[in-house]
Amino acid sequence: MAAKSLIILLHGIGASGAQLMPLASSWRASLPGTRFASPDAPFDHRYGHQWFSTEGNPLEPERIERARQAFDKLMTNIVQGQGFANSHDRIAFVGVSQGAIVALDAVASGRWKVGTLVSFSGLLALQQVSRTGSDTPVLLIHGGKDTTIPPVASRLAAAQLGAAGFQVEVDIEHDTGHTISGSGAQRALAFLKRTLM
Repeated sequence: MAAKSLIILLHGIGASGAQLMPLASSWRASLPGTRFASPDAPFDHRYGHQWFSTEGNPLEPERIERARQAFDKLMTNIVQGQGFANSHDRIAFVGVSQGAIVALDAVASGRWKVGTLVSFSGLLALQQVSRTGSDTPVLLIHGGKDTTIPPVASRLAAAQLGAAGFQVEVDIEHDTGHTISGSGAQRALAFLKRTLM
């Protein structure tokens, strides 16, 4: 039977795709007909993998371009391999921390027009946001006690995306740090069921 949708999980710095598979397992029963992919980020990190290096200045243009090219190549391979090359509207990006940063960048830059996007503890670098993907609903979940990426980052991302016409929901979880909480996972699941199914 052909899958109805594809959720691509994007892990944080120094982690691996396997570490997000328990999240996929907890959602699977509620999202029938959905496939899950949780790849390792394309660059090595001393503790695992990373989507881009944080050494020096991560915002150097050539480093951003390199990270974008690696992200796009990996996503294209996954999407084609899962049979969704012509169905980007049935794909969800779900990223945490650095994975959320690259997912937000992919959509905000107009490179990926996917069905929905969930960001846990992410940020969006100041940039010209493309209206190309503004049909993509976005949920930003952030811990109020996050000291790694402060919650104001999600509020700023919401303002940037909203100004470009995106429909954005923000959920600041006051007692949560830099992590995916159980309540955050449930909030994301409800959002995915509403926007992707």
